Amino acid sequence: MYQLLKGVRILDLTRLLPGGYASQLLADLGAEVLKVEDPWQGDYLRWMKPYLPGTKESALYWSLNRNKKSLKINLKSKEGREAFFRLLTKYDIVLEGFRPGVMKSLGLSYKELQKVNPSVILCSISGYGQDGPYSQRSGHDINYLALSGALGLTGQAGGAPVPLAVQVADLGGGALMAVTGILSAYIARQQTGRGQYIDVSMLDGVVSWMAMLYAQQGVEDSTVKRGKGMLNGGEVFYGIYETQDARFISLGALEPKFWQAFCQAIGRSDLADKQFAHDPSVLNEVKKIFKSRTIAEWTAFFKDKDVCCEPILELSEAREHPHLEARRLFVSLSDVNGNSFKTVGNPLKFPEEEEFPDQNPPSFGEQTEEVLREAKLTKEEIMSITGGSKLT
Repeated sequence: MYQLLKGVRILDLTRLLPGGYASQLLADLGAEVLKVEDPWQGDYLRWMKPYLPGTKESALYWSLNRNKKSLKINLKSKEGREAFFRLLTKYDIVLEGFRPGVMKSLGLSYKELQKVNPSVILCSISGYGQDGPYSQRSGHDINYLALSGALGLTGQAGGAPVPLAVQVADLGGGALMAVTGILSAYIARQQTGRGQYIDVSMLDGVVSWMAMLYAQQGVEDSTVKRGKGMLNGGEVFYGIYETQDARFISLGALEPKFWQAFCQAIGRSDLADKQFAHDPSVLNEVKKIFKSRTIAEWTAFFKDKDVCCEPILELSEAREHPHLEARRLFVSLSDVNGNSFKTVGNPLKFPEEEEFPDQNPPSFGEQTEEVLREAKLTKEEIMSITGGSKLT
């Protein structure tokens, strides 16, 4: 972790992926992130399988919560809210991911937070945003991708849409937009002293990622179809091909220079002027060519050729790829038994900044007493706001 955001303090009320990823990025950059969790369950991700070997610690939770602290507090109680407000005077940012209206029902609306800390920044991540006819609808990543049009473009022409393995809406539409908004608001506050309210919609975020597709659709709608576009399977020079051993390889020879280099490499200069021919015979030829060698043979063949062609790896293979290792994309943490657990690390690199050791994800409520004592609560007060049962 770095210390670029040292001194920035965040109260993180979120659960699961979007908020967890957003606050981990900020924690990796040195922000102090305090997970504010209810006493009866906390972050749902804590209890999801698979577990680290020999423990009841969720590997999923460990993947999103390093370099954070955890506080157990009942925000549904008057005492819990009062304790939260005491903490708020010492924190810069509140991050939440409830359905719109929940923060207000808890007595924690932006207006109420401002009364305690006028310069506070509140960032809300939700599926459909804080207003609009869908604001109260439940949803998950697949639903936001469906409504954005992104899911409808994914898959083979004539086939069904294919769900993505990576949660693009949660991460790109939610987490990254939240981090951008938080840092922008924090920089603006340095100038004005004012806080901000940030309304992040995962659906909005996904649509913004599709700017070029919507631009294309606006002028030539017929070409923006599943499996028929330039970048989703409709062109011979940009697609996925099967190899001799039933593996798959990606070809991304988008620019003419890369297509020509590809044709030259495979000894088919006769195809060099056929990049945009839309001739089925050209596609069939390229399919036959890729079927003539195994994935290992093609990987070795293209190793020193500038043609944008890479094997499609399984996760276990990607984890061991020498380039990802060289880029230090995976970091090791030690679990409660001292076993090493490798997880994806910080993708941001600052070569001139000192790096510090990552801290393990906090156990459920690990820093509760420490944090609340810092807020001047007595032992009795701490007991009353952390030991409650679920309210209905």
